[in-house]
Amino acid sequence: MKEESFEAQVKKGGRFEFGKNWRAFLDTLTDDKIEIAKQSLIKMLGTDSLAGKTFLDAGCGSGLFSLVAMKLGADVHSFDFDPESVKCTEILRERYFPGSKWKIEKGSVLDEDYIRSLGKFDIVYSWGVLHHTGNLNLALNNVDLAVKDKGELFIAIYNDEGSRSVRWKKVKKMYNSNFLGKSVIVSTYIPFFALRFLLSDIRRFRNPFKRYKDYKQNRGMSLYHDWLDWLGGFPFEVASPQMIFEYYKKRNYSLLKLKTVNGLGCNEFVFQKEV
Repeated sequence: MKEESFEAQVKKGGRFEFGKNWRAFLDTLTDDKIEIAKQSLIKMLGTDSLAGKTFLDAGCGSGLFSLVAMKLGADVHSFDFDPESVKCTEILRERYFPGSKWKIEKGSVLDEDYIRSLGKFDIVYSWGVLHHTGNLNLALNNVDLAVKDKGELFIAIYNDEGSRSVRWKKVKKMYNSNFLGKSVIVSTYIPFFALRFLLSDIRRFRNPFKRYKDYKQNRGMSLYHDWLDWLGGFPFEVASPQMIFEYYKKRNYSLLKLKTVNGLGCNEFVFQKEV
């Protein structure tokens, strides 16, 4: 069955507009944040050069990690289902690599024919994307189609926390239901997050403002925009590390690197596709 358009899903309350949030994030992007993002990719992939490598950013979002891959020398192809995310990535291309062969387009990871048309890549990267497609199993299957033999697949998937994840799904659904739902969620949870962090820092005799300043160390991200992403990020699915490991083991992948979270957040996986 053909996937509904991005605009139709948003209108029905079934999809968060990630691209609009990423556009606001770009206004906070600095060279320092780009360098931090670059170092995080280097650490997970275990190399400081992608020269001669092809890199597919499946769900490019802000375009930050496509930019980082370009800076590391890769031949980059970026796509996203959200047209605003495509625009964000194009902005970064014009800002840092005007006239380059960096390819950016609108596309869906759920569209098997589209993914097959892209060919095979040395590195397929999809951080925090596949669980927001509305069909995690199909998304996991389709990214495999783009990985070369001996190529690498780097994905990050929300951790399964059982009943807690179910409750968060309801919050996200309410956020996307209508303007009132969004207003209630934002006005409730943003102050709650801020107050909780403030009290935690006071108890530990830490500077409350340092948390916000230091958050960029987390892949060059912005805490406020990540809060909005978390509250509104719908569709929403989760998976345990074991589930993801077993899924790709059956598809002849070996695990090169694993980074897990204890609670909320994404588990990160770097796999290699065996011949």
